[in-house]
Amino acid sequence: MGLLIKGLIGALVVILIGVLSKSKNYYIAGLIPLFPTFALIAHYIVASERGLEALRTTIVFGMWSIIPYFVYLLSLWYFTGMMRLPLALAGAVGCWGCVPGC
Repeated sequence: MGLLIKGLIGALVVILIGVLSKSKNYYIAGLIPLFPTFALIAHYIVASERGLEALRTTIVFGMWSIIPYFVYLLSLWYFTGMMRLPLALAGAVGCWGCVPGC
């Protein structure tokens, strides 16, 4: 899959997020990054270039990545109740970054 196609898919996802965030169902925009668009591409590339064992390793690593993402969402939910958005986002990213070191 060419780099141009990957870039176009990424651009379409960003546009979709932007459109949905302005709609009545704005909360769906937060679900779009969870759809495995990029994971499908990455898994196909890993499996075709490195084999199924490498893909299985990548899958396990991806499952462990759910924990830092949950910490990010939980801390962002908490921080938005007490901080301005830029500080809340920075704090949530900080929490996300601390999880692998714990």
